Amino acid sequence: MSEVETNNYFEKMRNKLYKWENRFIKLAEHIATWSKDPSTKVGAVIVDDNHRVISVGYNGFAKNVNDDNDRYNNRSIKYEVILHAEINSILFAKRDLTDCSIYVYPIPPCSRCASAIIQSGIKKVVSIKPSIEIYKRWGKNIELSETIFKEAGVQLIYMDSEKLE
Repeated sequence: MSEVETNNYFEKMRNKLYKWENRFIKLAEHIATWSKDPSTKVGAVIVDDNHRVISVGYNGFAKNVNDDNDRYNNRSIKYEVILHAEINSILFAKRDLTDCSIYVYPIPPCSRCASAIIQSGIKKVVSIKPSIEIYKRWGKNIELSETIFKEAGVQLIYMDSEKLE
């Protein structure tokens, strides 16, 4: 294969991969709309190496737990009770997630979710590049997540929300 052919091949593969990543991050965006949380709606999609959806999750309270607006609007209760989208998608999967990928929208996983992702065997995390506003609020925690993903050999990819198709 010539250098030009090799470059064309890798360009096609990169475009194909981006197409899948775009699809799954858009699906995570849709799943996020299912959350009842009035302030932050997060969605997660876990897929295998064959681009098959294994599980989805959104942030919310555990099943059969009262999830009325009063609880969601009371941050001291909400933060103690809510399950993040990443955790829900891992719990709903009911199977081994070794070498799977997780797509998270609109913010990267927190450090606790990052630990669960690592422990579950997921090897790739795709999320939206944090905005300045997100980074101001959760920057230290995002940096911790980035650190432990790197230590554990989990690939973290940030997509630019403005370039989503």
